[in-house]
Amino acid sequence: MATRHYIPIFPLPDLALFPNTLLPLHIFEPRYRAMVTDCLARDRRLALVGLKPGYDGDYAGRPDVHEVAGLGRIVKCERLATGRFNILLKGEVRVRIERELPSDTLYRLVQSVELEDAGAERDTVPPLLDEVKRACRRILEAVRRATPEMEETLAAAAAPGILCDQVASAVIPSPAVRQALLEELDVERRLRRLLAELENLLQHLKGR
Repeated sequence: MATRHYIPIFPLPDLALFPNTLLPLHIFEPRYRAMVTDCLARDRRLALVGLKPGYDGDYAGRPDVHEVAGLGRIVKCERLATGRFNILLKGEVRVRIERELPSDTLYRLVQSVELEDAGAERDTVPPLLDEVKRACRRILEAVRRATPEMEETLAAAAAPGILCDQVASAVIPSPAVRQALLEELDVERRLRRLLAELENLLQHLKGR
């Protein structure tokens, strides 16, 4: 049976939270300061969800958000003297928002269902994963951002879906592509899309 969650959402433009990745956030709006306070008193979970284009006129209200979001847990939190927070969010799973819930809170609450990867066991996946690793290393070398931590990630025997998400989170700059990769549940197709984007990025870097 699918696992459902009743959770607050943090709608943000241009960001995506992938499973098994870390995202630092500075929380300053009153409604989201209230959300973090409540999350800390419960299970520390919230969903980061991307805003759809055209949100500008309704940002203070309830602008449209993408259906697929990243459910994460607050693993570190610094409460500042101003009432603001610095938090570190760890992505746990993908979720699909099924409906928004009535609420008397300043922030929004939703019902969501967990999403699972598929297709990771196909024979075509390991060679694709190797290509993604090579392309990622070339990009990091080209921009001089290769680090021991990233090399450790690429060398680890992580599941294909996990490594794909970690590379997408660290390397892909386009918000639209990141959202598309977040929404893709088929691991082989996700790897192929990621590889194509990495190759495009490499060509762009060569042409600078």
